[in-house]
Amino acid sequence: MRICDIKRNTKETKIEIKLNLDGTGEFKGSSGIGFFDHMLNILAFYANFNIKLFCTGDLNTGAHHIVEDIGIVFGQALKNSLRDKKGIARFGSCFLPMDETLVNVNLDISGRDYLVFNASFPAERIGDFETELVEEFFRAVVVNAAITLHVNLEYGKNTHHIIEAIFKGFGCALWQAIEKIRNRINSSKGVI
Repeated sequence: MRICDIKRNTKETKIEIKLNLDGTGEFKGSSGIGFFDHMLNILAFYANFNIKLFCTGDLNTGAHHIVEDIGIVFGQALKNSLRDKKGIARFGSCFLPMDETLVNVNLDISGRDYLVFNASFPAERIGDFETELVEEFFRAVVVNAAITLHVNLEYGKNTHHIIEAIFKGFGCALWQAIEKIRNRINSSKGVI
């Protein structure tokens, strides 16, 4: 089983994520930020893995520390769950439409962190969630999981649709990339 439990305690947040890559698409727990929990639920569902989140933090200063730290812990859990990455497809790609929005998400579980994030949001907030935190979350995931991720908004007008399409696309691309398809490491170098 590809399972990992990671904890991170700072002066600003206390976060634990239990990640099961061979799950059923279930998210349990709460960040304390309703819209962000909705996105984490979508991510788990479309990647078809289980996330259990335990989180406390100071929301009086905004959601930045919680969102970023969840990205850090999720990235570490993803990297540790994949171990030596033997057998995984490694690459994932998804063009995802959602109403008027079209997002293109591509990733490589490469052992190298790189983020290309070409998306902007018409609204600055959705509820208590600052939309600029979407990029911060994915940057934290990418750096800590050591993956390459390209997120490109082709077009869209509704901020909720754009963000939801990004999280769905990321989940679908992850599902493809972590699928076991070989008995060897999917790299001509022999290591990822």
